[in-house]
Amino acid sequence: MRVLALLLALAASQAGARARDLGVPFEGKPGPLNAISDVPGVEVGQKTLIEGSNVRTGVTVIFPRGHANPKPVYGGFFDLNGNGEMTGRAYLEDFGIVQGPIGISDTNAIGQVYAGTQIWSSKTFGVATWPVVAETWSGYLSDIEGFHVTPDTATSALDAAKPGAVEEGNVGGGTGMVCFGFKGGIGTASRVVSAGGASYTVGVLVQCNSGDRKTLRIAGVPVGQESAERWLPCFDPQLGKGDGDLKPCQADPSQQHAPPDQGSIIIVVGTDAPLIPLQLNRVAKRAAMGLARLGSYAGNSSGDLIVTFSTVPAEVNGEDQKRPSAITPVANAAINPIFEATVQATEEAVVNALVAARTMTGFRGTRIFGIPHDELRAILKRYNRLDGAAR
Repeated sequence: MRVLALLLALAASQAGARARDLGVPFEGKPGPLNAISDVPGVEVGQKTLIEGSNVRTGVTVIFPRGHANPKPVYGGFFDLNGNGEMTGRAYLEDFGIVQGPIGISDTNAIGQVYAGTQIWSSKTFGVATWPVVAETWSGYLSDIEGFHVTPDTATSALDAAKPGAVEEGNVGGGTGMVCFGFKGGIGTASRVVSAGGASYTVGVLVQCNSGDRKTLRIAGVPVGQESAERWLPCFDPQLGKGDGDLKPCQADPSQQHAPPDQGSIIIVVGTDAPLIPLQLNRVAKRAAMGLARLGSYAGNSSGDLIVTFSTVPAEVNGEDQKRPSAITPVANAAINPIFEATVQATEEAVVNALVAARTMTGFRGTRIFGIPHDELRAILKRYNRLDGAAR
């Protein structure tokens, strides 16, 4: 009963919380929702698959202009570490355009999400689009070789797209993911900045499945080192039997260890600042710096891929791309606030994913613990980094 009470308390304490709710301090001014959907027109849709003890997966999609507007947007890309896959990269690199919605799911679901998006767009707009689809590996918690994500899963996520608040943690493509040795998943954040005399929003959404526990830093505090020997992932086949989530990990230390920096992270950065593709490539590189603030060194087995987009202009070079664009981009001399906002929002989006994610037991009894909120607050307070309003 004591184990049950502890697990239930841990789950309850994490439900619906975000990093700022716990007093984690961040720099910069967030938008009203502190989400990628603060960028006007952006919509997010998610479909979560949790079935039995072995299926922990799903799909997350981002529409730069909303689900009713098929017009492409200017885009950028950065490959921080290429142990992963993202479709549409050739089009991004040569034309600087994101042609359709951006989908994120499991490693073995790239094709299914791509097909589902093409089917959906063909039925909705009369022509199949070429989407950007990216992946991270959920093989610890989900039966990834079971190919549980189908084109219908993708169309369900597309149909669910809407503006407003974005659900975080164990949802959509992030359902089965692990982040810095804790339960990971979907996280988002935004910043409002002034650049060149105008106000713009920068929004970030991440699917975090990467990071090395020992290097994790939150608000500059070595949280990973402080929790290095606690709340470790448990690889215990017996957890998948009988009472499942209520069964504790085995006492054998060999059954508990933090995985290395592997599994990948996908970062999506959107803005309403008028930026040309070359500038969006530069923005994508700054998202990598937000990840580095958390202690990531982009490990060899982690696919760390970043896609960016701007919702301005409303039409990219005309439908046939034969007309010149009327865009007047932000001057490079004035772009620094957008770079800084990207770093800040990326850092917070990952922490939001960690805070929102809840302890999960899945495939072959693997259990990944959500970062304990009370312990995180205690560590930050010990280093005098807990936000004053939350003390």
